[in-house]
Amino acid sequence: MLDVMEIQEILPHRYPFLLVDRITEMEKGKSVTGYKNISISEPAFMGHFPGHPIYPGVLILEGMAQAGGVLALKSNDLSAEELQNKVIYFMSIDKAKFRSPVRPGDQLVYKIEILKLRGSLIVLDGKAYVDGKLVAEAELKAMVVDK
Repeated sequence: MLDVMEIQEILPHRYPFLLVDRITEMEKGKSVTGYKNISISEPAFMGHFPGHPIYPGVLILEGMAQAGGVLALKSNDLSAEELQNKVIYFMSIDKAKFRSPVRPGDQLVYKIEILKLRGSLIVLDGKAYVDGKLVAEAELKAMVVDK
C-alpha cells in the first residue's frame, strides 16, 4: 500500500531512524498494519548485544509509533504540502510489555488501532508480531503539531 519512499513523504524520519519499511493495510481513522525487516546490519546490533543480537524494545516502540504516525497524519486528510509542515510528537507510552526477543532475520509486523482521535491528539493501541506471535505491545499517545 505504501512503500518506504511514500512513507518518507509522510514522516520526517530517515535512516537509521526510519523504522517502518512498508505499510500493508490502512483504514483511515481506525487502523494500520506495517512492517520492518530486521537485518543484522541494523546499527543497534553493534552494541545490543555483541554475540547475542537482540533488537531493542525501545526501537520496537518507536516503530509502532511511526506506523501510528502515518495513520494519524493520513487520517487527518492533509494535503502533501500540509504534510510537509506537520510532525507527530510522542506524549506518553503506557502498558508497555515485551514478550519475546526480536532477532536479525525477523520481520516485525506492527498492528496499530486508534483508541481515540480528537483533533491533533491520538491514542493508539500498538502491537508488534513476529511470525504471528505477539512480541511487544503498548498504548501510545501522540500529538500532531506544526513544525
